[in-house]
Amino acid sequence: MLISGLSWAQLQPVVWTYGAKKIADRTYEVEIKATIKDGWHLFSQTQPADAIALPTVFVIKPNPLLSRKGALREIGKLEKYKDKTLGVTAHQYAGQVRFVQTVMLKAKVKTVFAGSVEFQTCDDEKCLPPQKVNFSIPLQ
Repeated sequence: MLISGLSWAQLQPVVWTYGAKKIADRTYEVEIKATIKDGWHLFSQTQPADAIALPTVFVIKPNPLLSRKGALREIGKLEKYKDKTLGVTAHQYAGQVRFVQTVMLKAKVKTVFAGSVEFQTCDDEKCLPPQKVNFSIPLQ
């Protein structure tokens, strides 16, 4: 039982990294980067109507000290996949994708951009159950 649990824990096809860079006075570009192991895919936030893949979903914690400018953007090489057997499509990424959000502080304060990301990964043979990862990115 312990060995199977260890092998499951080692199967983490996505590594998440986070950061923020100041781009103007009280304005930051927050980056949440997914590095995806070879052979695996991470799904876009937006999926076609016929997709059975679960989209990547970000839930951002409300913070009265900051405001978001625009939507959380995806930066990467989007693949439009079509399964010939099932006849379904998916929008997905391989290798790496960055999710970028511009935020503005309402005052000169230290705070965080925090929330969670829920995502699913698949390879050519299987899909793993959805996972949820929390993040907290300092803004100073």
